[in-house]
This record gives sequence, structure tokens and C-alpha cells, in this order.
Amino acid sequence: MSVEPIKVADLRRNYARGGLIEADLAPDPFEMFDRWLAESVAAELYEPNAMVVSSVSADGRPSSRMVLLKGIDERGFVFYTNLGSRKGTELQANDSCSLLFPWHPLERQVRVEGTASLVSPDEVAAYFGTRPRASMLGAWASRQSRRVSGREELAAAYAAAETAYPDDVPLPQEWGGFRVRPTSMEFWQGRPGRMHDRLVYDRLVDDRWQVTRLAP
Repeated sequence: MSVEPIKVADLRRNYARGGLIEADLAPDPFEMFDRWLAESVAAELYEPNAMVVSSVSADGRPSSRMVLLKGIDERGFVFYTNLGSRKGTELQANDSCSLLFPWHPLERQVRVEGTASLVSPDEVAAYFGTRPRASMLGAWASRQSRRVSGREELAAAYAAAETAYPDDVPLPQEWGGFRVRPTSMEFWQGRPGRMHDRLVYDRLVDDRWQVTRLAP
């Protein structure tokens, strides 16, 4: 039985949940982000702290992937990863990156552009200690982004980690984190007729923020 192809050009919906005007904005973009994140949690969105991280290779090839935000304050957005992974190596070679929070059910997204730096070893160790044991073992078992022969190789590596660390699981040497310091943060709210609201905070040289509206 053949399946009729989906006409992707016909997939559309009219965004009409609300709007975003300059008077709605908090003075500081981190305060504004906290407000929208809290509303995403209250709306029971699936994985509201999920974000797309985009990095660039040495030869200029971009790549993107979903990760989970694990910390945010006035210094920036924090996530953790294997530093030998593709994103880990790319961000250490080229610190320019972007983040995207796709809160589709609320017809919102937040776009962040900035620079990534390594999180301190103390912060990495403190966070690693809060992870579930299974996730700790997974960090040992997976050499993230490297090629493997099959699922069996991963299962064997996980079993070996379980045997090696029957009690406390130490921090893997390759495991670390990044903090993205934003140079700009865009708050996007869907509007009818594709006349969306796009308000951007740009960081000035004295660390003050300037707000600009962009055409949709």
C-alpha cells in the first residue's frame, strides 16, 4: 500500500496566541528569558529547557544538535557534553555559536548568538555529581560523535563501565561544559498573517543592552 506524499508547502497554521511589544519587555534579557522559560514550564511544554546548539567547523561547515540547558545566570547559558564530541571540538576551536529555544506550542522562540567558553572544573564536577547513575555510566561508555561498529559495542562499553565503577562513578576526563555568553538575544512571538514580533537585545560595549525591532 503506497503512502501519498505529504505536501509540506501546504502545512501551515495561523499564529494568534498573542503578541510582543516593547512595553512587554523586561529591562534585562536574562530576566525576560527567565519569564518566558517559567511560562513554558507552567504550560507543561515537553523539555522546555531543550535548545538547538549550532557550531562551525574549522572549514566553515555549520552543524546543529539538541542539548539540554543546565544553568543560566547573568554570565550566560550552560550545557554539558563530551569535549571530544563534534560540538565540543568545534566550540573549542571556534567559540562563535548560536542557541535556539523552539517553544512551538506557545508560538515562541528565543534565538541567542554569542561566544562559548569552558565551564570551570569545579562547576563541571559539581553538576556531574547530580546526574543519575545511569547517565554517569553513559558518559564513560560513549565516546560521543565517534564511529562505532554497532549497538553491541555501546552495550559492551556500558557493561564495562558498570563493572569498573560499582559504587561511585568518577568524572570522565573528556566530560565538561560550555557557557555561552550572549552578544544578542532575540525574542520571537508569532502573529497572524506572518507579521511576527521580533525584538532583539544587543549587547553594547559597556555591557548595557539596546533593544531593536526586526521585520518578520
